[in-house]
Amino acid sequence: MKKLFSTTLAAVLCLSMAGCITSKDPRLEPMKPWEKGSVETGKYRNVFLEAGYSQEEIDAKLAKAYSDLFETEGPTQIYFEVGDDMAYVSDVKNRDARTEGLSYGLMVAVQLDKKEVFDKLWRWTVKNMQHQEGPREAYFAWSVRPEAGLQNSAGSASDGEFYFVTALLFASNRWGNDTGIDYYGEARRILDAMWAKDGTGGVMNVINVEHKMITFTPDRGGYNYTDPSYHVPAFYEVWAEYAKDGHEDFYRECAEVSRQFLHKACHPVTGLTPDYSNFDGTPQGRMPSFGFDSWRVPMNIAMDFSWYGKDREWQTDYINRLHNFLYAQGVSSFVDQFEPDGSPRARPMRAPGYNGVRHSLGWVSTTAAGALMSTQDIGWEFVDEVWNAKLEPYEDGYFDPYYDGLLYLFSLMHLSGNYQMIAPQS
Repeated sequence: MKKLFSTTLAAVLCLSMAGCITSKDPRLEPMKPWEKGSVETGKYRNVFLEAGYSQEEIDAKLAKAYSDLFETEGPTQIYFEVGDDMAYVSDVKNRDARTEGLSYGLMVAVQLDKKEVFDKLWRWTVKNMQHQEGPREAYFAWSVRPEAGLQNSAGSASDGEFYFVTALLFASNRWGNDTGIDYYGEARRILDAMWAKDGTGGVMNVINVEHKMITFTPDRGGYNYTDPSYHVPAFYEVWAEYAKDGHEDFYRECAEVSRQFLHKACHPVTGLTPDYSNFDGTPQGRMPSFGFDSWRVPMNIAMDFSWYGKDREWQTDYINRLHNFLYAQGVSSFVDQFEPDGSPRARPMRAPGYNGVRHSLGWVSTTAAGALMSTQDIGWEFVDEVWNAKLEPYEDGYFDPYYDGLLYLFSLMHLSGNYQMIAPQS
């Protein structure tokens, strides 16, 4: 731990000197992010191709990652079919199904044009997770025992609803609404219910209306703070364009507020965020350190950069700072938990079979996706690190195909140009 702290201090000091981090990559040339967002150009960047990998190799790697998680029975499997017309995604090591995983599964399916998979996941979600009446009507129980269909918790995690709405709007745009599921109608049901929540039964809006930010949970307990990894400004832009529920201007405001919030929540030197934060970006007392939730932040910012490009200068500076901090520790060895200032985490998070810190696949994946924004030559090495990564147990036997696997798949999609803002099909 002493060695890690000295490395961190060296990195912090080094970052104050312009140009002190240089790559050993033979390509040498700095990365060149695109100057306009893909929503404007209609094109999506294939960073892997730029890095020298062939399209055949790229297609095969993406297909294998999807197959490992969704098609192949065995230790990497997280997608399980139920009967002929339903399926769920499971956090297999915790033996539950979560709105996080179901909504991620829906997003993977709509992005990769897997309509049958999408429909099976949505039917299972509605049957086993969605509240059909009462104060929580149209919201989702965040954790369910999949074999029994019993809810471990009736409450919601706001990121699940956020992803459900966006994935459904994309499904409506891609496949229409007359093939068995009214995707737009399902998205509107969630949104309309969200706006009707007035505190009855302790249930609130997914968005804190005063602060215009996504809540940690849409209830009285989590309504007054947030999670930086829930901030996906690009999704608000999608809602403003395609939800057509009368709140378009509000959603666009939320997108800008999220961008400004991330300026505050990301540490000015390391780029790290706390897992939970107050609306002013300061760490929230329950989870003030950088850990598993926060891994998602660079990928979310990269998505906004790639699609909309409305905060390009700050976003590029952010990823360069984050990459510099991690590069000083070694691209193949940087760990996955810290205090936001880069010092060792006082109390590392633990999970079943997970002790201490490690060079985690999920964190490797999201930092690589951040290369979409990079202007440095070291960005190529982060891309190579995820390219060479494998979805398999670590040396100590720990394995999480669910969280590590989904973030890995998302990263491959982003870096190959296969994670897109899906507009209505012409």
